[in-house]
Amino acid sequence: MTKNIEKKEVVVSIKNVSKSFRLPTESSNSLRTTLVNRMKGIKGYKEQEVLKNISFDVEKGDFFGIVGRNGSGKSTLLKIISQIYIPEQGNVTINGKLVSFIELGVGFNPELTGRENVYLNGALLGFSTKEIDEMYDDIVDFAELHEFMNQKLKNYSSGMQVRLAFSVAIQAKSDILVLDEILAVGDEAFQRKSREFFEEIKLDKDKTVILVTHDMSAVQRYCNKVIYVKDGEVEKSENLQDITNQYSEDNLESYENQAHSGKNTRKEKAKIWIDKKSNSVLSKSDSTFDFEVNYELYDDDLKNEENIYIAYALHDEKRGGIVFDSGSIKVDRSGLIASLPLNNFHNTDFKIIASLRVDPKLIDPNNPDETDMITFTKDGNDARFILRDNDDKHDYALLKEL
Repeated sequence: MTKNIEKKEVVVSIKNVSKSFRLPTESSNSLRTTLVNRMKGIKGYKEQEVLKNISFDVEKGDFFGIVGRNGSGKSTLLKIISQIYIPEQGNVTINGKLVSFIELGVGFNPELTGRENVYLNGALLGFSTKEIDEMYDDIVDFAELHEFMNQKLKNYSSGMQVRLAFSVAIQAKSDILVLDEILAVGDEAFQRKSREFFEEIKLDKDKTVILVTHDMSAVQRYCNKVIYVKDGEVEKSENLQDITNQYSEDNLESYENQAHSGKNTRKEKAKIWIDKKSNSVLSKSDSTFDFEVNYELYDDDLKNEENIYIAYALHDEKRGGIVFDSGSIKVDRSGLIASLPLNNFHNTDFKIIASLRVDPKLIDPNNPDETDMITFTKDGNDARFILRDNDDKHDYALLKEL
């Protein structure tokens, strides 16, 4: 017996959408120069194709993620969905009331009060005064700005303005909510409150959210579907975990390639670098992150140095801070082979920085194990990796015991 699979309603349909921009290459104030350039076939601009034949559907109730590196075309895509831009080719179909918040606070007037700005912003979004009346208390409650709503917006702190703008964004009574990089706003308490709101909204099958973000932990926490836009095309649109992993790998690869492509013209005494022996994106099933720390000595005095040390530190890139420090380890010319057990950590992005050290010239009796640093791993010579485990609901590194 075949089960009937309920077909969900498509609320946003993008079919074969392409978008280009004309970028000026030269300016001409002379009619003669302009005519001569035209005759020579010089247009004075170049065509930049930002989106290339993009197609996807967003169904009612989806928390739909769009990820991509800077310049990939995702913000242009969001503006097309929001009907700010019109594509040269393709069709965009919106079924429902769509509210787009691409920039917080757009349409706010600093000379008006907080209350007046709520009504102004609501009107710009297409809501009637009656509809804003119904939303007003919820907006103020969420922003926690009751005693400030009759003050002019110019007297608000930047944090208060962000809270008010964000509250208008998420409390707007819409069928489809479009958000561009605005999940991490306000202080820690307000962020926690916002996260709780999005946990609730993703369970509402009548509400659809389209989110553009660089935060892969937010994608995994909220989104049930995601696409990866790369160089103006939908690069991947299958498994959510595969997409976030691919995005993270591409970011790491780009970072390392850019760093290694630069030439270092400074004269240095030594160089130290880390070679990864494991993949960039790992899960706890991979057991360990393995790497080697190698170095090269340029200074003649250092080449005769008998006591060479290497120290490395593991940094939590999401929250900040050092979660593990190896201390100084005496090494020979072959460098250092190291391994970090992944079951000691929760999901986050990591960076390992290593330093090359020698015995101090002046011995401090209070710090007999102290060493002097010669150099450390510059950008691109350090090591970065990402821990992604579906069974781990924590977002940040937590050192248990190494």
